[in-house]
Amino acid sequence: MVVENNVALQPYNSFGIVARAQRLVRVRQEADLIELMTSANWPVLTREAPPFVLGGGSNLVITGDVKPLVIKMEIRGRRLIEETDKGWLVEAGAGESWHETVRWTLEQGWPGLENLALIPGCVGASPVQNIGAYGVELQDRFSELDAIDLQTGQAFTLNAAQCGFGYRDSVFKHTPAGDKGFGLAGRAAITRVRFWLPKPWKPVLGYADLERKIAETGIAHPDAQQIFDWICAIRSAKLPDPAVIGNAGSFFKNPTVSEDQCADIIARDPKVVHYPMADGSIKLAAGWLIDACGWKGRGVGNAGVYEKQALVLVNRGGATGGEVMTLAKAIQTSVYERFGILLEPEPVVV
Repeated sequence: MVVENNVALQPYNSFGIVARAQRLVRVRQEADLIELMTSANWPVLTREAPPFVLGGGSNLVITGDVKPLVIKMEIRGRRLIEETDKGWLVEAGAGESWHETVRWTLEQGWPGLENLALIPGCVGASPVQNIGAYGVELQDRFSELDAIDLQTGQAFTLNAAQCGFGYRDSVFKHTPAGDKGFGLAGRAAITRVRFWLPKPWKPVLGYADLERKIAETGIAHPDAQQIFDWICAIRSAKLPDPAVIGNAGSFFKNPTVSEDQCADIIARDPKVVHYPMADGSIKLAAGWLIDACGWKGRGVGNAGVYEKQALVLVNRGGATGGEVMTLAKAIQTSVYERFGILLEPEPVVV
């Protein structure tokens, strides 16, 4: 087990922000992490701060050099664990590319993840954020995950209920309050994730962009591969490629309001994009709110709002994490002053 010093992090965050890790260790199998945690160096490496687990860096804003030990999760491997008449149970290592895993499942003839195509990042981060797109969230296809407790070194497994999934939320984004709660932020390193892909497969098409594709192509009953291809095309047209323009995807969560709050906003702004939810609340499109405040195409320093999608903040070249967060806070202030809604950022800020 080799601990690397003074490692450049620009290649490991999709924003392309220049920063360095004082110490970084690459974990390619569970035994690597156990070996590190049982070594004499572990108390020294974690004395000042708990370690920071890094996957694909696609949901991350780095505001300076990272002093805590960085654990770079690079565990690979994908396999079918079980197939029954009810579905397929599939497993992937935390370090596998999420999009390539979705592609792989379809190539094997196991549909169910196609609506989550082209989401950047690694498999291990998918439960943390409870990623979602085009009518499907990770929790809809989740079975369980394996992880290692970074305080005790013990391996453990969590099912969906134990992960506490919510909208872009999970137990991994929360710290327990005192002795109460089950927050695992900063405490767990996810090593493997298992997905349940049910039979018979049913397409999820109740989304405006997909409905337009059906109308354009005349394909009323697309298969899973067709949906995958459509979503890749839709996302590519709307969102910048992180390999070309640094970004972290959707920067803010879509806020949820009551029917009365939504009615008040509609009275002032009839064109506001909104979606009724099953629980009676209303989800508003954060991108529309930001665009309505005039932020599309604007920026702070080298950080800007993407010209094609106001929900995406981009690195126009040489942006610092401070510039990104200054821009984000200015957007939050504008939206709050106009609509009375405080947007919540999605990325982790370190």
